[in-house]
Amino acid sequence: MFELIPITERCWYIESPAKIGLVQLDGDQVCLIDSGNDKDAGRKIRQHLDRNGWKLTAIYNTHSNADHIGGNQYLQRQTGCRIYAPGIEQAFTRTPILEPSFLYGGYPPKDLRHKFLLAQPSDAEPLTPEVLPEGMELIPLPGHFFDMAGFRAPDDVVYLADCLSSRETLEKYRIGFLYDVKAYLETLEMVKGMTARMFVPAHAAATEDIAPLAQYNIDTVLEIAETIRNLCREPKTFEDVLQALFQHYGLSMNFEQYVLVGSTVRSYLAWLKDQGELDARFEDSRMLWETK
Repeated sequence: MFELIPITERCWYIESPAKIGLVQLDGDQVCLIDSGNDKDAGRKIRQHLDRNGWKLTAIYNTHSNADHIGGNQYLQRQTGCRIYAPGIEQAFTRTPILEPSFLYGGYPPKDLRHKFLLAQPSDAEPLTPEVLPEGMELIPLPGHFFDMAGFRAPDDVVYLADCLSSRETLEKYRIGFLYDVKAYLETLEMVKGMTARMFVPAHAAATEDIAPLAQYNIDTVLEIAETIRNLCREPKTFEDVLQALFQHYGLSMNFEQYVLVGSTVRSYLAWLKDQGELDARFEDSRMLWETK
């Protein structure tokens, strides 16, 4: 874990729970794409920098989930690097309590205020194409989170953040976290048509051909949507739907899974309602979801 993997002469990734991109710029200067899940990840990154005589100039965060920004604060304090995050992700990166609060729908209990959902704050600036190094392209990848983005590096290496999950992860957990189902499907269709020298998803193996995995993720989303439609042939509350999905896919409930899967299921319900496939009505002071 945290091994530095070369891709081209200028592009690497650091193997970790969420892959970290590293791109060499001019001379001894490098930038990172994300920073891992905590201070310890930051220390391991720093060891690679010191070992290779590299100077970290910037961290470009793909999005603000804690496992992607957890090393920000340590690395910024140690190196003085600048940190950039796209769109609303900047606010979440500067004020990380927003992530567990958003997931929970209120102020989160202590069970959700830990490093896996609550990173340390860092001084993030707006990520726009203008602040990128020459030859690096910003790729909007909305859907998994609000304004998530990826990058095409100068050597035609594409870092894809969390827009895909591995087959193994989806087969084990089935319901991957996502915020906007419509945007997510559109992103996957776009990614499916991309070409590059190498693709580096944060939670799947690096590959030269991303299309098969993109299609598998699309198929999984559509299968989950169909399962929800079938479950709602009889009117169900959100909690009923969530319980039925956990039982259907053999998932274990805890605080983290309740908010991560629960938030995702609410997004599916909203998307299906907007598609005209589900209806929501109120009865006996409950909201009931029902297939049209």
